[in-house]
Amino acid sequence: MTARTRLSQAAVEERRQAVLGYVADHGETRIDDLARHFDVSLMTMHRDLDDLAGRHLLRKERGRAVAFPALTMETATRFRENSALAAKNALCAAVTARIRPGSTVLMDDSTTLFPLVPALARLDQLHVVTNSVGLAQRLGSAPGVRVTLLGGHYRGDFNSCTGPTVTRALSQLRADLALMSATAVLEGRLFHPLSDYVEVKLAMLASAEQALLLADHSKFGKTATYAYGTVADYHTVVTDTGTPDAEIAAIRDLGVPVERVEVASIEPEESTP
Repeated sequence: MTARTRLSQAAVEERRQAVLGYVADHGETRIDDLARHFDVSLMTMHRDLDDLAGRHLLRKERGRAVAFPALTMETATRFRENSALAAKNALCAAVTARIRPGSTVLMDDSTTLFPLVPALARLDQLHVVTNSVGLAQRLGSAPGVRVTLLGGHYRGDFNSCTGPTVTRALSQLRADLALMSATAVLEGRLFHPLSDYVEVKLAMLASAEQALLLADHSKFGKTATYAYGTVADYHTVVTDTGTPDAEIAAIRDLGVPVERVEVASIEPEESTP
């Protein structure tokens, strides 16, 4: 009998995020059904669910896994931060050269932007303005970066601030570049499930000379409650090669350049016999 290949921690986390997504799509699922669907042992699936439940990403009940409400799943930082990490890394790597020392950069609360932190921390005289507490914390110790955290109504689940205080502060700024993502994109139209975050995104767009939209393929072909314009508000859309060709064509029909990047696959570690 051949032993199963031992997966790397990154591959295990990728599977757990897939399990989380599956449970979210179904509302609740029997644990033994999950084990069969993902082709793992029942013990492995219990470990996966214990980890996800310990991070408050789902509820583990007797014999089943239960999702949190869909709105929370779509928006809360704790659900988004570990999803599509390879794609986020690739998108951020593609835009690093566009960020110049001495510039002022607006960054929204999208976890897509978190992998940019190491590159930004190496720049001199950079001013980052953000409503994301998570980004501010990550950049706060960088010697060459000045961080302005836009305070307002703090939303703990999203670890960021919204409201009129944020939008008013943005109206008084002029930035060289805005780096942003989107919850959902359909045929070039942008959507978000929460109206107060829409207001922040619009204010950032109005305050920046240029804006880049970073969105991996999972964001496309979807809608949410609030529409807030189109990708025509952005200088360039940066996505990965997994984004459907029809969505790419719709963006280009609006006159917006699209940069598509390859996403490195996660290789499992080899096990010893």
